[in-house]
Amino acid sequence: MSENIRQPAVAGTFYPADAQELNQQIDDFLSQAAKHRSTKEITPKAIIVPHAGYIYSGPVAASAYCTQIPSHARINRVVLLGPSHRVPFTGLATSSATHYITPLGPIPLDRASLDRLNDFPQVNENDMAHLYEHSLEVQLPFLQKVLDDFVLVPLVVGDADSQSVAEVLEQLWGDEHTLIVISSDLSHYHDYSTAKEMDQATSHAIETLNPSAIQYGDACGRNPINGLLLLAKQKNMQIETVDLRNSGDTAGPRDQVVGYGAYLFYSHHA
Repeated sequence: MSENIRQPAVAGTFYPADAQELNQQIDDFLSQAAKHRSTKEITPKAIIVPHAGYIYSGPVAASAYCTQIPSHARINRVVLLGPSHRVPFTGLATSSATHYITPLGPIPLDRASLDRLNDFPQVNENDMAHLYEHSLEVQLPFLQKVLDDFVLVPLVVGDADSQSVAEVLEQLWGDEHTLIVISSDLSHYHDYSTAKEMDQATSHAIETLNPSAIQYGDACGRNPINGLLLLAKQKNMQIETVDLRNSGDTAGPRDQVVGYGAYLFYSHHA
């Protein structure tokens, strides 16, 4: 099978295109985040992380990714779901690529898992959905930094209900070697105080596994989030909010902000 490599679309805009600069920036985010972690060791099965430009959301994403460092050698497969920002479609989109690539190097796709998803009516191969989509891409350098070698199952989520997403996540859930990553920002372009109030409510809905309380204006990744919440409720998982801030806290003005949250999902025995 010849290589079919999905090239970076937002290197140089959302995050540095230079590998050395990118390495250093993520190292800084992770070291800062680790200082604020409790001594309680949690190995999450799934995380929700934001996907804006790194100067805005990188510190928040790092607060979830730093929890993966102790388990870096164990995780060898990442299932990554994010919302479609550019291409409207129904269901979930797989890619025909053999690799995604970032300035830190190539990541092989788990073609066997992706091919098995063709049996689901809500899943279709749609390379255009992946071509310019940033919600998946911005997570990859973080994953490359905190994990050893891994294969990737990337899915862009379009108009899909929580049950459709949960069915696919159940198929891909795997064992302790698989990490589930949901990419989503929270509220968009409200003033600082309004955003804080909205994001607190969304966090409460995530913590209480209540997908019906999360609407499109609350999180751009509502569809993949709600699929995870539905499945997490069935699996009786626990949730920890590890960071909740917005662009007014990190690198932007406070008149119009975007909300960011980082969440860990883990089993009771974790």
